[in-house]
Amino acid sequence: MSLSLESKIESILFVEAKALSYAKLAKLLAAIEDDVKVAVNALSKQCTEQQRGLRLTVTNNEVQMVTAPELHELVSQIVKDERTGELTKPSLETLSIIAYRSPVTKAALETIRGVNCSVILRNLMIRGLIKETFDNTKGVAVYDITSEYLQILGISHISELPEYEHLSRDIKIGEVLGEMEASEDFFQNLGNVNETNTTE
Repeated sequence: MSLSLESKIESILFVEAKALSYAKLAKLLAAIEDDVKVAVNALSKQCTEQQRGLRLTVTNNEVQMVTAPELHELVSQIVKDERTGELTKPSLETLSIIAYRSPVTKAALETIRGVNCSVILRNLMIRGLIKETFDNTKGVAVYDITSEYLQILGISHISELPEYEHLSRDIKIGEVLGEMEASEDFFQNLGNVNETNTTE
């Protein structure tokens, strides 16, 4: 069964979790940009008329999937919980890989971890633990830890992380981190983030 252009756009916007230009969507879908615009308008209308929890916003020819404005109070509480609750194991793994391999692309992260990292990256950015910048050389977004995260860990430079010289170069960093976690509770200090030390 062939999916509609609207369905494909909805999936891409959900996974990317950021604003994408019509041109970018057209390239990803191998479609004509004008057709993408028509599909976006149709999808936006569907979301509104069907009172879905997600809506589309269009600004400066960029499209983004957002939560419905009438759900602001509910979403705000969830985001607050994400900022103050303990980090999950997948979040700790992702944060550790970024710390040792920064700046790192989303594709590289997902290759190391073997899973999609979009939601985890969003949550880590909400907490102020990582930042996203655009690498003009690579032509893609890259992720790095923030100075706030270094402050939380009580160190002044990334090189002060445990086994940094070794892990920053190890091509099998995912396997190594897994072994260290099992034998030494490696992530305990790296994930010591709670309500009292999370940035606002």
